[in-house]
Amino acid sequence: MPKIGMKPLRKQQLIDATLDSVAQFGLQNTTIITISRIAGLSSGIISHYFGGKQQLVEATVKHLLEQLKLALLERVSGQHLGAVERLKMIIEANFTQLQRSKPATKTWLSFWAQSMHEPGLARLQNINSKRLHSNLLFSFRQLLNDDLALIATKQTAAMIDGFWLRSALSPRPEEEFRQAEQFCKKFIVDLLKQYGEVSCH
Repeated sequence: MPKIGMKPLRKQQLIDATLDSVAQFGLQNTTIITISRIAGLSSGIISHYFGGKQQLVEATVKHLLEQLKLALLERVSGQHLGAVERLKMIIEANFTQLQRSKPATKTWLSFWAQSMHEPGLARLQNINSKRLHSNLLFSFRQLLNDDLALIATKQTAAMIDGFWLRSALSPRPEEEFRQAEQFCKKFIVDLLKQYGEVSCH
């Protein structure tokens, strides 16, 4: 009998193995061999499904981006959320257990560094930044005029990225990530109070 769904399963195994390899060895020292060994699959499978290491790395980053998108959708779909609640859900989606796990943080950090040199990764980083900007701006425009909404969006995106980065580099990342999420939520409330938006609880 044919093995139905084997291709998606094998691809996900290789993506998971790439995350683990980057966590253990770093992106530069991650190779087809380290990935295939962790996955328990032959190195030829990587070439068959992805073409090579670079394409697999890009697929791994796309996976993290997709999980980020799904985390937000799970929190807002079917909910009658106000703009402030939705802003808080955006923050939660950026600080899920997956996004702050060691394999994900190591991969994100390596990805950001390499995106300055690899056009394919730079394109993914641009998608990532625009998606966060768009999600934040959509909610802030329900609370503030266009000029203030744009400023608030840029400030909040910087807070999310900055706190995430500091937490990922901390010797106590779990504790820092928990605090970072709360700090970002408080920042939104304080920011709206500053701009005179009183319905921010």
